[in-house]
Amino acid sequence: MAGKDFSDLGRVEALRALYEGTPFEAFGQNRFEAAGREYVAYASKVMLEGIDFDLVYFPLKHLGYKSVLGATGELYAQMAHPAALSVRLGVSAKLDFAQVRELWEGVVAAAKEHGYRQVDLDLMPSRNGLCISVSAVGETALLTAKRRPAPKSKDLLCVSGPLGAAYLGMQALERERRRFDAGEGDHAGREQALSQYKMLVAAYLKPEVPATAVSQLEAAEIVPSAGCFVTRGLADAVKRLARDTGLGAKVYADKIPFEGNSFQLGKELGIDPISAAMNGGDDFRLLFTVPILSLEKFRREFQTFDIIGHLAQPEAGAVLVTPEGVELPLRAPGWPDAD
Repeated sequence: MAGKDFSDLGRVEALRALYEGTPFEAFGQNRFEAAGREYVAYASKVMLEGIDFDLVYFPLKHLGYKSVLGATGELYAQMAHPAALSVRLGVSAKLDFAQVRELWEGVVAAAKEHGYRQVDLDLMPSRNGLCISVSAVGETALLTAKRRPAPKSKDLLCVSGPLGAAYLGMQALERERRRFDAGEGDHAGREQALSQYKMLVAAYLKPEVPATAVSQLEAAEIVPSAGCFVTRGLADAVKRLARDTGLGAKVYADKIPFEGNSFQLGKELGIDPISAAMNGGDDFRLLFTVPILSLEKFRREFQTFDIIGHLAQPEAGAVLVTPEGVELPLRAPGWPDAD
């Protein structure tokens, strides 16, 4: 297939070629049997060029990988195990077959890592740049679903890793892109400027979601009372939990975990890392509410998670508690100031 383009292959043959060398079957059935002992969960993610990513600096393989994680994390938040994945690519004329294959390799890598049994792909033309649409289906064990407790005040807010890193990493990339567009500096200088913040840049370009989180929770017999996937900032995620549980929530600013160099880069960019964590987006972290009676076991079994707050009575609202004890109502894009 080397040197072939879409005009040579045609859509059907291109799809067949992309599946070659993967453990998945082209043109398979879009269904699976739940075996009568699971709940079926679903999630979806759409990523648009120019809004969600910039191909100037976003490697295509990383982009394919990240697009799958965007839907997979939503399944994990529902305590579901990934089962089937459906991917639709709107491809513009500027991408050739080799580039689409590179994107697909990232999709396949993520699908294998997170245990999908079936992956479906289709291609279509796009006038407005690359568009990636991912839909994922997963299964929640009946026993796990039955054990899920009702959310209560004092349930712990537990997050799977540092926050704000992805937004700061993206801003660092944008800064260097602007310098490139303006003809400032050279390639070596831009590489050096980014190298000291490689963990922050990686958090944006290739986020990681723990593939064993649900299995570990089940093995430890810890069932979260609620969960969500942090993609639009912590404030949005906490407000979603408050809405879905009918309770208030308190997040403690001095408990929020940050990646190394976050404050150094934030100072350079004029961005408060706490603001980046609350409203920056693209962190791809799991946020669970864990019953307080499971505190000691959770701390022992899940040391990569940080406890950043707790659910509260409804009248408390969703608030950020400063180190001085001041409670600030959470604000998030897309939400009214008063809910």
